[in-house]
Amino acid sequence: MSDLQHTLETLGRGARQAARSLAVASAAQKNRLLQSLAGTLGQRRAAIAAANALDLAAGRDAGLSSAMLDRLELTPSRIDAMIRGVTDVIGLPDPVGEVLKAWTLPNGLEMKKVRVPIGVIGIIYESRPNVTVDAAILCLKTGNAVILRGGKEAFHTNQELGACIRAAAEAAGLPAAACAVVPTTDREAIPVLCRMDRWIDLMIPRGGHGLIETVVSNARMPVLKHFHGVCHIYIHEQADPGLAEAVAVNAKVQRPGTCNAAETLLIDRAAAPALLPRLAAALRARGVRLLGDAEAGRVLGEELAAPENWETEYLDLVMAVKVVAGLDEAVDHIETHGSHHTDAIVTRDGSVAEAFLARVDSAAVFWNASTRLNDGGEFGFGAEIGISTDKLHARGPMALEELTSYKYQGRGTGQIRA
Repeated sequence: MSDLQHTLETLGRGARQAARSLAVASAAQKNRLLQSLAGTLGQRRAAIAAANALDLAAGRDAGLSSAMLDRLELTPSRIDAMIRGVTDVIGLPDPVGEVLKAWTLPNGLEMKKVRVPIGVIGIIYESRPNVTVDAAILCLKTGNAVILRGGKEAFHTNQELGACIRAAAEAAGLPAAACAVVPTTDREAIPVLCRMDRWIDLMIPRGGHGLIETVVSNARMPVLKHFHGVCHIYIHEQADPGLAEAVAVNAKVQRPGTCNAAETLLIDRAAAPALLPRLAAALRARGVRLLGDAEAGRVLGEELAAPENWETEYLDLVMAVKVVAGLDEAVDHIETHGSHHTDAIVTRDGSVAEAFLARVDSAAVFWNASTRLNDGGEFGFGAEIGISTDKLHARGPMALEELTSYKYQGRGTGQIRA
């Protein structure tokens, strides 16, 4: 066994043992851990900033872009936001122990279906060090131990944040091994972790397509993921023009680098002559570059640059545009080229809207609302660990409930099977 494998196996064994304690910890105990963490982050603010300064200096030397450096930096206000995130999760109801269903069998056996922790969750992510705290608190709140492997760019920051979490766990009387931060930047750590199905019950990758492909191809345990966020806004011929503009602009511009930002605008042929120039002007006024099909170019009176395909996640102020014959072609395009993440229709026709909501097979579908609303906080979940485009075990924003499983409990008086 290599030194790397031995190190990771030791983390896994410790996390598995810690998960047994967390599974039976009360909501009050877990909240004390989070309260302790909020205090520890505040007390160790200078140490966190110093570790982050090391990562920023290394990032500049490595030639990281200004956008990457911004994602990496923990400013005082971002540390404050991390602490608020911890206290917000304290206030959320603990789903563990919730009785999902209860019934009594004809033989008198009393049955319950009860929500329980998953066990040990592995999370592999890139760049933003605040994910270390966000992911840990959601897992710990739901009684799960967690093994975190952040990007090499944030190594020193993540190690310091991990130390804060472990200190908080010990202060709350819970095992420090409940949260482990992988202590190496070795890329080989990812496939090794993915083969540790003896210790890790679920893997969650958060990052680019290459990272997710690596995890999926190596994992021996279930993986919760989304590969792409190729999201669509479909403007139906019965769309209100002002509402169509507001929704399309927000979906593309509000934060274009996110997975739930719209990448493609579909518009009905009947509405395009009057409405597409207005939408294009509004988008271009905000810096959006439009790519599209020949028909969209004819409506606009200018040639649009044709996209290489309709399946690109631009994550930038770039948007593909296609004119469609109607609902059937719009749905067919979304189902053929979309990523089953988030799609929306704008229309005043309720029957068309309901057909769209029923037929588009995505994690979230909206009527007269922006795709940017597919978010755990916006849904009222309080926090999320990511957005899943899988169909099992979770779909859409993964919040506290999605970090649990269930088991059946039977309470009898000597019942046996005949």
